[in-house]
Amino acid sequence: MSLKLHWFLPTSGDGRTIVERFHANKSLGRAAQRPADVDYLAQIARAAEQLGFEGVLTPTGTWCEDAWLTTAALIRETRRLKFLVAFRPGVISPTLAAQMAGTFQRLSSGRVLLNIVTGGDAVEQRRFGDWHDHDARYARTDEFLTIVRGVWSGRPFDFSGEHLEVAGATTLAAPDPVPPLYFGGSSPAALPVAARHADVYLTWGEPPAQVAEKIGKVRALAAAEGRTVRFGVRLHTIARDTSAEAWAEAQRLLDALDPAQVAQAQAQLAASESEGQRRMVALHGGRLDAGARGLEIHPHLWAGIGLVRGGAGTALVGSHEEIADLIEEYHAVGVSEFVLSGYPHLEEAYWFGEGVRPALARRGLLADEPVLRFEEELAQRSGGPVGHVQRVEA
Repeated sequence: MSLKLHWFLPTSGDGRTIVERFHANKSLGRAAQRPADVDYLAQIARAAEQLGFEGVLTPTGTWCEDAWLTTAALIRETRRLKFLVAFRPGVISPTLAAQMAGTFQRLSSGRVLLNIVTGGDAVEQRRFGDWHDHDARYARTDEFLTIVRGVWSGRPFDFSGEHLEVAGATTLAAPDPVPPLYFGGSSPAALPVAARHADVYLTWGEPPAQVAEKIGKVRALAAAEGRTVRFGVRLHTIARDTSAEAWAEAQRLLDALDPAQVAQAQAQLAASESEGQRRMVALHGGRLDAGARGLEIHPHLWAGIGLVRGGAGTALVGSHEEIADLIEEYHAVGVSEFVLSGYPHLEEAYWFGEGVRPALARRGLLADEPVLRFEEELAQRSGGPVGHVQRVEA
């Protein structure tokens, strides 16, 4: 199966260190933080589109801008790029979510993807008024997605569950195409929900053997439901012309971290109820003094990001060919989609897009250019050729 490559919109802010969304890096003699305003995010989105990425993930949570509003503002800034909108099913009505996704799909000519984030931090969930415990949140997500798919059927939908109930749920029109659902979660409560509902099961960047084990579990559960699921991995990337340059950049990011920042972040992450977060923390063990290469947990897979960042905590580090090798290794165990990011996101998009992407293309791992596929999709919907779509060279 050909690879799909996605990038990331840093709606908490961006900069040249991992933690610059929180402070100015005075040691560099400048205020290096880049606010997440619409002009900067549009610059990243246009770069991702030009470089041939399929879509961009927009995160959800307290410390970032709202993903729905941010991505809606970027529809007219792009032509082909898809938006992987992350949201929490516990804080929105399923019928409203189905309506919002349908509206987005029509206004964007079919460019919305949905990332379902059940949530693993009780403190943050309660901030949004959600007092369910971990397993109950996944049970509610199961009901939520049942309702969303029922609404998208185009017929009034009734549902009565333990957590949610709707009667005659419907919207103006069913979305066409139906947005793919991306879903993550590593706990026993999460995997059956993924098997029943996910189009793409997303995992954070553990070593390939651990990812393969998780894929096997989800694949078996999905087969029992009569379904097939695609698989994706969420990673950061530090790609350079040489391996030495890439590892020097990883060391620079590590050197910019303050031990107090690491200790505070690790204390917060240790309190998470997320099984996936627990697995991320276990990869690095909080070892700031190990040096960049000391946090290499698999050839060219680096756990240093997770010292201060929740969620995805590992990065692909190396030359363009070395990173392509590791991506090919993930692909061999069943991963077909990669959601990537880097610091800063604008520059790293170019490092990857101009360096690693051609290496993957030479290996025959990429499908036809996404711009051409987008033109064909529009032509099929309109019943004829589309002459006004500007061709973007990837």
